[in-house]
Order: sequence, then C-alpha cells, then structure tokens
Amino acid sequence: MGETLLNRLLRTYLRPYRRELIIVLVLQCVGTVASLYLPSLNADIIDFGIARGDNDYILATGGWMLGVTLVQIGCSAGAVFYSARTAMAFGRDVRSAVFHRVGEFSAREVNAFGPSSLITRTTNDVQQVQLLVVMVCTILVTAPIMCAAGIVMALREDVGLSWLLAVCVPAMIIGIGLIVIRMVPQFRLMQERIDAVNRVLREQLSGIRVVRAFVREPAETRRFADANAALTDTALKVGRLQALIFPVVMLMFNGSSVAVMWFGAQRLDTGEMQIGALTAFLSYLMQILMSVMMATFISMMVPRASVCAERINEVLDTDSSVTPPLAPVRELPGTAAVEFRHAEFRYPGAAEPVLRDISFRAEAGRTTAIIGSTGAGKTTLLSLVPRLIDVTGGEVLVNGADVRELAPDVLCDRLGLVPQRPYLFTGTVASNLRYGKPDATDDELWSALEIAQARDFVEQMGGLESSIAQGGTNVSGGQRQRLSIARALVRRPDVYLFDDAFSALDLATDARLRAALRPHTAKSVVIVVAQRVSTIIDAERIVVLDNGSVVGVGTHQELLDTCPTYVEIVQSQLSSEQAA
Repeated sequence: MGETLLNRLLRTYLRPYRRELIIVLVLQCVGTVASLYLPSLNADIIDFGIARGDNDYILATGGWMLGVTLVQIGCSAGAVFYSARTAMAFGRDVRSAVFHRVGEFSAREVNAFGPSSLITRTTNDVQQVQLLVVMVCTILVTAPIMCAAGIVMALREDVGLSWLLAVCVPAMIIGIGLIVIRMVPQFRLMQERIDAVNRVLREQLSGIRVVRAFVREPAETRRFADANAALTDTALKVGRLQALIFPVVMLMFNGSSVAVMWFGAQRLDTGEMQIGALTAFLSYLMQILMSVMMATFISMMVPRASVCAERINEVLDTDSSVTPPLAPVRELPGTAAVEFRHAEFRYPGAAEPVLRDISFRAEAGRTTAIIGSTGAGKTTLLSLVPRLIDVTGGEVLVNGADVRELAPDVLCDRLGLVPQRPYLFTGTVASNLRYGKPDATDDELWSALEIAQARDFVEQMGGLESSIAQGGTNVSGGQRQRLSIARALVRRPDVYLFDDAFSALDLATDARLRAALRPHTAKSVVIVVAQRVSTIIDAERIVVLDNGSVVGVGTHQELLDTCPTYVEIVQSQLSSEQAA
C-alpha cells in the first residue's frame, strides 16, 4: 500500500517534469557509457601501446581518454543539475499542494490531524520523498545502466571469467541485503523513539511551571532518561549495522579482486587473455559491484519515503467538510442579521450531536450574548457563522442568505472574528491590525486601538511599528485580546463575533471597552460568547446553552425569572446584590 501511494505521488507530481527527467536519463546514459568506455581504452593502451612501445598510440589513445573523461564529467554535472532542479520543483509542488489543501480544511479536519502533524507532513515528510527523488535521479538511474552495460563490457573483454560475475554480484546483493533487512525495522523503531523523546520534552517544556510547582523534577528527569535511553539503544543498534556495511563491502571488493587476479593470471599463462583485458575486466567488476551497492543503499530509503508518501496522500485525499458553493451568492440582501434555524452539528460517528435544534436571530444594533457552562457548545455555535465548520442539520443565515451558499470572500468580508485564543503574527502592531484591511490608515489603527483600550500600552511599546513576536508572546494575554479586538474593529464588518474575547481583561477595562464598543457597533450585529456574567449583563438578548441546546433566551432580568440554568450561573459568579 505504501509503495503504491509513493508511486502515485511521484507519478502525479513528476509528470510536469518529464522533459527534465528524459534529459537526466540521457545524460546519465551517456555519462555511464563514457565511464564504462575508459577501462577498455586503458586496456588498449596497455596491450597495444605499452606492450609494443608505441608512444604515438599511447598519446593518441590517451587524448581520446581525456575527451571521453570530459564528456563523462559534463554529463554527470548536467545530470546532477537537472536532478536537483527537478527534485526541488517536485518538493515545492507537493508542499504547495499540501499547504493549499490544509488551507481548505475546516476546524474539524485540522483537529483530526493535529496542527503539529500537519506541519511535519508539510515539511519533513515532503523532504524525505524529495530526497528519494534526488537520489534516484543521480544514483539509482545510473546503477542499472552501469550494471547491465558493465556486464556486457566485461564479457567483451573476456568470456572465460564471466562466471565470477555470477558469483560476486549475488554475493554482494545477499551480503548487503541481509544487513539492510535488519536495519529497516530499526530505522522505523528509531523514528518512533525520536517521536517519544520529542513528546516528553515538549510536555516538560510546556508544563515547566506545573513540574516545578509539584517538585516533580526528579520524576520528569527519570522519564526523559528512559525515553532517551531507549532511543540511544536503538541508535546504537543502527550504528553497529551501518558500521558493518563498510567491512562487508570491502571484503566483497577485495575478495572479488583476488579472485579475478587469481583466475585471470592462469588465463594469462595460457595466453587466453592479455594483461590489459585483465585490468579492464577488474575495473568493470568493481563498477558493477559499486552499482549494486549504490542501488542497495537507495533501497534503504524507500520504506521511509513510502511511509512519508502515505502520510502526505492522507492529507491530499481528505476532503474538507466545508465545501465552496457551486453557484455562489455574491450579493447580500437586506440589513445585517445572523439567524440560526434549527441548526445542528454532529461529529462523524458521534452518538449525540454537539449542538441540537438551535434557533434564534441576532439583529443589527443589538448585542446578542451566548453563555453556558464549559462544554455547552458556545464556541462550536459561533464557529458555524464564518464556516470554520458547517452545520450537519438546519441552517445558518447572514443577511437572509445561507452561509453555505455565499461566496467565501463575500462572507468573510462581512465578518470580524475575535477567537477564544487570540493569535498575533510575527511583525509589528500595524501589520497585525492591517491583517483584515491592508489599506487601513494610521488614523484608523489608532482609533481602533483607542476603542479596544489598547492605545496606552501600544504607545508605551513604541507605537504602531513596535515588534510583535510569533503568537504575540511578547505581550500579555489581556494585551493580545485587546489587539485582536482592535484588528476586528479596523475592518468595520457588518457582524462582530467575540468568542470569550474579554476573559483576560480586568473588570474595569472590560467595562470601558464594552462602553466604547457600543457607538462603534451601533449598526452592526454583535454576538458575544462569554463565561463571565458581568460581560453580558447589559446585552439586549442572552442565549443560554446547556449540553448543546438552548434552554433560555431573554434579557438578564427575564432569564433570572425563567431560566434555572442561568440563575445557577449567575449565583456562582455574582453576589445577590449584583444579580438583582
């Protein structure tokens, strides 16, 4: 199965480079033939030049050898150039295909593969297959040509020693093959144990505060030592096998040379063979054995590349559950509004849906809040609007149009999303704020920062051109949230989606930000997912979720009178005076 997938991947993405592959094949053929022709010329110099004292013949044949050598060098250099170029283009195309396919995935597919796995498949896995392409073009293409042509040339020199080929070549294949067979499972085991070491190390670095808080350094040290020792043990086994290859190869080479000299000397005594022919035969035998060795080494790379190809094809063959419409709607009628009509979402194979029969309408100029306990489905519900995932039942409408029928760019232009875990990209404050509106002016950026209560700390950082590290790690959690809110405000969308976007703010900042937002979002739909009651207490409509179902809709006061679930949430967070 793995090899079939590898062949399919190579066939699909090397098809555009057939011309380059043909050039590589021709250059390798010419270069190999030139390389194989040199021992025959050398034999002629010995037999017809040196033996007879014919200096003119030696010079003429030597000049011919020089020309053949230059051809061989030129062809080899050209073959390596086109091989590397083709392999790099192949890797570029496969990485691009994987990247674009991942870009089409919904949150469901991304979570199924895992972000770290998708990164590995796009980088390391593609690199392994790309390396195989390079090695096949530069070495494996040459090996069968050199082996077949070498046998022909050796037989041309002397048929009487041909039985040595029938003995030495299989002996080389069997000797190296036995080692390789033992190495392949060890390589696979080593990859697994490398993963184990990386997993343990990643956990320890991510949870370093927990480790220190519970004084678990000795236990974690032992855990890492066990994983490291297992990897070391496997690596030593692989190293011993690799170290065994060179002595085996040298034994085969030297044993073959001794055999040729021994039996060739007997033929020289009887006059059945000349010294030049013996020298050429020995050279051809070494070239044949070298080609066998190279082909065997390349075969070691195939299992690993096959596994990588299988992982790459798994991504490429996965269709996104969010598919673009066949006849997309590009015009949104009516005023801004978001409506859920009996919306349902169920993961494949799940016994129960995450969301069931969700129906409510969020209108422009009014704040609609969604609250519920952890795991109630709040984030999943909000993700249905920008089509990060698609409903498995019912409808989600924006301005009266089903989001599944809207052109993706039209839908995204209408939305401003602040996710539960805000993410900032490497760059500056300005480049992050302009992410949704590249042509935004500095005045627009400062205005958004002021509404988001972020102007003060941005000025202290050094202004709009202050640097932001990957993921926004050089700012606090609350500052990341405020910059993400400002990024959504810069876009001035019709619909604002705040997914627990105020959780890292203190109560005073939260209140100031919500007050500043009201006039700015007066003509827009605002949907707020929150854990804190204080954040949504003034919302015109509050939707209460419990176990994926709507159990209450109304204002804060109405829900206190009619919704026990909401009352329980309020009592767990607010004092009786605040609740009233």
